[in-house]
Amino acid sequence: MTRLRALQEPGDKERVDRLRAGHAPAIACALLLSIASAAPAAARCSDDAGPGVDWSKCDKMRLMMGGSDLSGGAFTQTFFSSTDLHGANFAGSDLTRAELSNARLSEANLAGAVLQKATASRTDFSGADLSNADLSRAEFSRSKFHRANLAGADFKNSEMNRSDFTEADLTGADMSKAELARVIFKDAVIQDVSFSFSNLSRADLIGTDIGNADLSGAYTFLTRLGGTDLSKAKGLTEDQLAMACGSETTLLPAGMSAPPNWPCPDYDDD
Repeated sequence: MTRLRALQEPGDKERVDRLRAGHAPAIACALLLSIASAAPAAARCSDDAGPGVDWSKCDKMRLMMGGSDLSGGAFTQTFFSSTDLHGANFAGSDLTRAELSNARLSEANLAGAVLQKATASRTDFSGADLSNADLSRAEFSRSKFHRANLAGADFKNSEMNRSDFTEADLTGADMSKAELARVIFKDAVIQDVSFSFSNLSRADLIGTDIGNADLSGAYTFLTRLGGTDLSKAKGLTEDQLAMACGSETTLLPAGMSAPPNWPCPDYDDD
C-alpha cells in the first residue's frame, strides 16, 4: 500500500490500476479463508468419542460405548438405537430428535441435556441422572426410569405411556400435558410435580405421596390411587376422584370425601 500512496502524479493512474489488479488474487484468497474460518465445522461421523464431539445425523447404532465421555456434544438426529451407553456422560449435550430406542443408558449422566423431540421407546434409563434435562415433546414410551434422578426435568407434551418410574426422583419435574397412560410411579418421589392437563389414565400411583403436585385438569380415568396421599394435592376435583380408583386408605384434601364407587372393581390392564 506504500507504493500505491506514492503514485500520486498525473499519468500514474494506469500503474496504480495494474498494481491493484496484481493484488486481487491475494485479496480474494484472504477473503475465502476468512469465510471458511467463520463457517461452522461439519459433523465428522468418523471422529472418536470425546467431549464436544459433533456426531449430528450420524449412524451410531448397535455399538458398545459404555462409559464414553460425550459431554457437551452435538447429537442432533443421531441414531443410537440398540447401542450400549451404560454409564456414558452426556451432560449438557444436545440430543434433539436423537433416536435412542432400545438403547441402554442405565447410570448415564444426562444432566442438563436437551432431548427435545427425541425418540427412546423401550430404552433403559435406570439409575441415570436426567436432572434438569429437557425431554419436552419427546417420545419415551415403555422405557425404564427405575431410581433415575429426574429432579427439575421438563416432560411437557411428552409421550411416556407405559413407562416405569419406580423409585425415581421427580422432585420439581414438569409433566404438564404429558401422555402418562399406564405409567408406574411406585415409590417415586413426587414433590412439586406438575401433572397439569396430563393424561394419567390407568397410571399406578398406589401408595405414593404426591405432596403438593398440581393435578389441575389432569385426566384420571381409572388412575390407581389406593393408599395414595393426596392430602396436599393442588387442583384436584370431585370429578377426577370419581373417575379414579382409590381405597379406604387414600388420603384426600380437607373437605373432600371418597366417591361411592371406590374401590373400583378389578379391570383388565393389558
